[in-house]
Amino acid sequence: MSTIIEVNNLGKKYNIGEKENYLAMRDVLMNIIRSPFSWLKSKVGIGGHSGEFWALKDVNFTVEQGEVLGIIGRNGAGKSTLLKILSRITPPTTGEIKLRGRVGSLLEVGTGFHPELTGRENVYLNGAILGMRKKEIEKKFDNIVEFSGIEKFLDTPVKRYSSGMYVRLAFAVAAHLEPEILIIDEVLAVGDAEFQKKCLGKMEDVAKKDGRTVLFVSHNMGAVKKLCGRSILLEGGMVKMEGETGVVVDQYTNGMASQNTFIPFKVKELDVLVTKIILNEESGGAISPFKPLKIDIEIEAEHDVEQVGVEIIFSHEDTSGVVFRTNTKTIKNMDIQIKKGKNRVTCLIDNFNLCSGRYLLGFGLSLFMIKYYYYNLALLNFDVSESMIGALPTSAIYSHVYLDHSWSIAN
Repeated sequence: MSTIIEVNNLGKKYNIGEKENYLAMRDVLMNIIRSPFSWLKSKVGIGGHSGEFWALKDVNFTVEQGEVLGIIGRNGAGKSTLLKILSRITPPTTGEIKLRGRVGSLLEVGTGFHPELTGRENVYLNGAILGMRKKEIEKKFDNIVEFSGIEKFLDTPVKRYSSGMYVRLAFAVAAHLEPEILIIDEVLAVGDAEFQKKCLGKMEDVAKKDGRTVLFVSHNMGAVKKLCGRSILLEGGMVKMEGETGVVVDQYTNGMASQNTFIPFKVKELDVLVTKIILNEESGGAISPFKPLKIDIEIEAEHDVEQVGVEIIFSHEDTSGVVFRTNTKTIKNMDIQIKKGKNRVTCLIDNFNLCSGRYLLGFGLSLFMIKYYYYNLALLNFDVSESMIGALPTSAIYSHVYLDHSWSIAN
């Protein structure tokens, strides 16, 4: 195998408080005319910035042709920044990357799609961006449509698509238009379980049968273990560990379990900051199977936001599926109004029937239950010790979830 990606001493610095905008020349000229002094200040640095933040620093790794590389780490570790640099969306501050082949990226829902164009037109647009000829795209077109499952809406402008439809078509385009390098960020969480399974199978085929290279970012450790032979762990913008996926995932999950910390994050699309997620506050965070679990989510908003849905997702570390999922629409069809200032949303599970094992807690926000924003945040540990075995049903020791049940026989 030959090296297809080289990353050498890569770094990305942001000035805190500065927005990274990409403007057309027309916009630049208009800004100069409308506010020449403000434009001059931005160029010469009058007033300065409140500080610098290195999203990535001294990152080095290589990827071989046909390899599937997992990239894991907590929120804010630098994963998305790394993929944006590799996708040539944003430039690095230091270092260099060498890419030997065309890159197809699926970073966010709808990335690379023009909202006013139809699904059909966007397929051809994306193919042209990848440097493919019309005949090459036509050869793959039917396979793309079949895989996406949205044939009925193919001639509808994509601005009317749901998030799930966006992801279906975007993944189908990225996987079938034959880029040598396929970059996948945590977007498959928006699709249903059946489509996620279909995508994982396609990524395996792309790497093993077609010899293409895949970079896969996910908080779903089961999917990472299944798909990736090698992974890198990012922490604080630096590569903390690189190696066989099982070993790297264990390092990551064990580290998260021991830290037991939550890093606040902003959902920029809604202008809200999730400041805390608290589990069983009254009992000091202690969690036990078959006991109540109370999840409090503290959210600060810059302004009122109507019709927000809040979602909780539990998935097991060793599986690629969801163990339990609930949102505010499942009870009383309730949408939340996030008001300006501080808000606390609470989910109470009366009988927490997850059994021994290691679980990821996922948290999501949605707008009008159409646009979704997902974050996998916390690692929960449930270990059935010898002292607990007598207190638990025997079947719970060998399962992820316990359901109250009984047996009977009639002769």
